[in-house]
Amino acid sequence: MFDAMVFAGGGNRCYWQGGFYEAAAGRLGLKPRLVVGASAGAFAATYSLLEIGPHVRQNVIGACGTHLKNFDLAGWRRGGPFCPVGPMYQELLAATIDEAALARINAMTDFRIAYSRLPKRLSPTFGAALGIGAYQLEKQLFHPVHPRFGRALGFRGGFVAARDLKDPQLMRDALIASGGVPPFMPVTLVDGQPAFDGGLVDNVPVEPLLPIEAQGGRTLVLLTRLYKNVPKVANRTYVQPSQKINVKQFDITNPDGIRNAFELGLKDGDAFASSLGR
Repeated sequence: MFDAMVFAGGGNRCYWQGGFYEAAAGRLGLKPRLVVGASAGAFAATYSLLEIGPHVRQNVIGACGTHLKNFDLAGWRRGGPFCPVGPMYQELLAATIDEAALARINAMTDFRIAYSRLPKRLSPTFGAALGIGAYQLEKQLFHPVHPRFGRALGFRGGFVAARDLKDPQLMRDALIASGGVPPFMPVTLVDGQPAFDGGLVDNVPVEPLLPIEAQGGRTLVLLTRLYKNVPKVANRTYVQPSQKINVKQFDITNPDGIRNAFELGLKDGDAFASSLGR
């Protein structure tokens, strides 16, 4: 039914996408020949394609809780991470993506992971902070689905094609980079250069869809925010949550928020499939 899909970024909100895909994929016969993901949406696409969403969420929800701190100054002074979410995410990727998983994904589809490059001469911390600040400001002022401030400031976007990767560690690095926002995530190299969150350019990376849509192919874009004005593009369907997802992007203290995001995704995916008569 859909020839390509996009999984937008959004941190923990992206567990909504996992629930949506689980509820809708079988009923819609989803077998897209192209899948694009940004930030945590790229990971949501990964475990959705592998059909291991329940296992991933069980691990995540079980690991999160009020016993943790999003910013652990005391732990950092003892030599631990200041933001534990980064090492936790690395462990999750290591447990999820091995050679067999990479081969399965590449046998299914052309999977592309969005990342950003900073403007020249900016340090990773300042550059990422500038990009996130511009992104949040634009979202608050204008509520665009596809922001423009990042490009105007000199941020450049790119995509890693999973089919070009021979080592699952390179896949894991690309996923870390796609969600790379210091200090939450470590600075990671793509093609030998530092790469950062794909959302610094566009949290909803639709550029790879254009050739498919131009040929009459149908595409599906899974958002993670509520938008007042969703673009109308020929052959493209945007789907957003039916209500605001109340969980912060990098929050490791709120397992209920992650669970609720997933359960809302199940509900919305079921409703979407029903709306198409499936």
